[in-house]
Formats: sequence, C-alpha cells, structure tokens
Amino acid sequence: MTPARAAKALASLFAIRQPVFLWGPPGVGKSEIAAQAAAAANLELIDVRAVLLDPVDLRGLPSVAPDGRAHWCPPAFLPTGGRGVLFLDELNAAPPLVQAACYQLILDRRVGEYRLPDGWAVAGAGNREQDRAVVHRMPSALANRLVHLEIEPGLEDWAAWAQGAGIRPEVVAFLRFRPALLHVFDPSSPARAFASPRSWTFVSAILDSAPDPDVELELYSGAVGLAAGTEFAGFLRVWRELPDTEAVLRSPAEAPVPREPAAVYAICEALARAACADTMPALTGYAARLPPEFGMLLMRDAVRNDASVARTEAFAGWARDNAHVLV
Repeated sequence: MTPARAAKALASLFAIRQPVFLWGPPGVGKSEIAAQAAAAANLELIDVRAVLLDPVDLRGLPSVAPDGRAHWCPPAFLPTGGRGVLFLDELNAAPPLVQAACYQLILDRRVGEYRLPDGWAVAGAGNREQDRAVVHRMPSALANRLVHLEIEPGLEDWAAWAQGAGIRPEVVAFLRFRPALLHVFDPSSPARAFASPRSWTFVSAILDSAPDPDVELELYSGAVGLAAGTEFAGFLRVWRELPDTEAVLRSPAEAPVPREPAAVYAICEALARAACADTMPALTGYAARLPPEFGMLLMRDAVRNDASVARTEAFAGWARDNAHVLV
C-alpha cells in the first residue's frame, strides 16, 4: 500500500494497540511513515533499533533488593507511562534470539517483570527477504502476532511530504517528469547506489550545498545510481534555462511557456512554491496559458503549498473557467 494508506491503517491499529509490522524495500520510508502516523495521533514514538540489541537488553539487569531477592531493572528506553508507540525498527534483521525476546513484549505486553503501559502500542519494520538485505526469516510464532502491511512508494504521497520537508523543487519536478525513478531497486544488481525516496533526499541536500559543476554528475550518481543521476543532471540543465519565476509573476501574459514537457513540469513546480494570495492572479493567468493538465498541476500544488489560496477570487475564477477539466 502507499504511504498515505499505510498511515491511515496505522492510525486504526495504534488506537486499538494492535501490534503491526511494516514491510518494504530499502529506502521506501517505513520509519518515517511510522513516525508521522504517531505524530498525527499525538503519540510519543520511541525508536528502538532491534538489530543493535542483545537478548538480555530487553529484560534488563538484575539487582538485589532490600528483601534480599533479585529483581530485574528494565532498560531506560522502555516507557513507564503516558501514551505512545514503541517502534522496533529492523526487527527481522535482529538475531533470532533477540526476536524471541520480543515475543512476550509483543504478545503479552511485558518482558520479565516489566509491563508495557496501557497507552502504548507496539510496531515494527524491516526489509523483505527478497531484497537481499541483512534479515533473518521471521519465526511463524512471531509473525502470527502481528498485522503485516506491505509498503510501496507513491509519487503523490512523496511529493506532498517533500513540500513540507524542504526538498528542492528541482528534485520534485524531475520525479513528476520521471515518476518511475522514484524507486528503482533490483536486488540482483551489483550497483551500490540506487534511486529511492531516501536517496532523493540526499540529492536535495547535495543541491543545497551548491556543488562544483565539475563533480555534480558524480555526486548525483553516487546517491541514486548512474542512470538516474545522469537523467537528473540533464534535467537540471533544462531547469536552469527556465524563465525566471519573478519575471513570470510580473508578466504572466508575456512570459514564455516552455514546449518541452520536462521544462513545463519544472516551471510548474517552481511557481507553485511561490503561491500566496498576492501571487494567485499571476499564477492563474499563467496557468490558463498552459496545457490543461499542467494548469491543473500548477493549481493543485499551489493549494498544497498554501491552502488559503483556494479562497481567493483568482482561484475561484480559474476553477469556473476550468470546471470541465475539474469534473
């Protein structure tokens, strides 16, 4: 399922404290989905990397109480109150003995003398066996204690997240033009780098650093692979020759409209980032000159950037003029 659908599913499961496991290929954003779902439900999230644990780490260490008996002191990372989600990341990459130590915590909500507070849910995540990642086959006894959700990347979900996460507009525009490159993972390939939602955030950060043009291609290829990196470098050449967004906003009726689809995607992404009540007359004027599907894209992303623009007269007029497309 897409990240947005997974977040809705997690909301239901967190509410009833049903243990859940997120499956998906590397870089798809499993940890981020769990964190966003917990935040949306106003739940604290404790992220525990199960692969780093030893079997005794969950139960804690013994100590001698005043009564002369040994009692187990639970680890500090386990919650003692409140409401939240205990997220066991990379659970199936943990050694089998560590997974076995999670049985009681997941099923009975306790380990030894420790009891998970009532307000807490348990979730886990990990890569699939076919991904050739470092994983151990999940024992059937543990698997049967979980609801299993398979995560697949979705461009629109990622693009919506990217706008709020500060991802560079060049990256978002490129992936709208080449959505198949959002996630390209072949477990049998010897390539070290591959395109994924995670690695495209690396590309955005590289752009923020204003890299030397002589090494740009190598940097992008080192993040998302040679094929995707080469295409993105070519797209950047188109992006850098676009009409200046300020010029478009000043003269939407005279500013040139690119002919190449890649350039139209790029200018729509750049203009949508400038959306506000003051710029909407110019944006709707320019959108009217674009092919209908690109005008729709520009207006949708403008509203996503600033929801208040949907209440402007300019947007209402554009919607009336394009009612036949909106239906």
